[in-house]
Amino acid sequence: MGKQSMLLKALLSFMLIFIIVGISFGQNWQTNFQAAQNKAKTDHKPIVLVFSGSDWCAPCMKLEQEIWNSDTFKSYSDAHLVLYKADFPRKKKNQPDNEQLKKNKELAEKYNSKGFFPLVVVLDETGKVLGETGYKKMTADAYIKQLESFIK
Repeated sequence: MGKQSMLLKALLSFMLIFIIVGISFGQNWQTNFQAAQNKAKTDHKPIVLVFSGSDWCAPCMKLEQEIWNSDTFKSYSDAHLVLYKADFPRKKKNQPDNEQLKKNKELAEKYNSKGFFPLVVVLDETGKVLGETGYKKMTADAYIKQLESFIK
């Protein structure tokens, strides 16, 4: 009985960790913009393109913590949006590979020519800009309503 009990506890612990990790990483940020556009066309969903400086931009970090990481936004985005983050970290250890950096710069030239951080651009499935916003101190629900106002 003792070995079975220990095995059951270990199994339950593993399952709990798996569930927590699944919830934490449940958000589906695309890593390739072309793939994001293809998914948007297939699923008929808008794209939320985020220009971020993940390791130096305080408002970017707040947006990440308060909105993108909220359970409310994660649930909503999984059902209604295609997400893509063009990150421009400054620390060498956080730098994306050269190919990704080049693609992010091309997106910035097209959609963020003024260099605002953070900049959240809502695009239709063809890449047409529907609206733009940035960090604002608000709830995830209010932020979602703002994004929806661009889409409708």
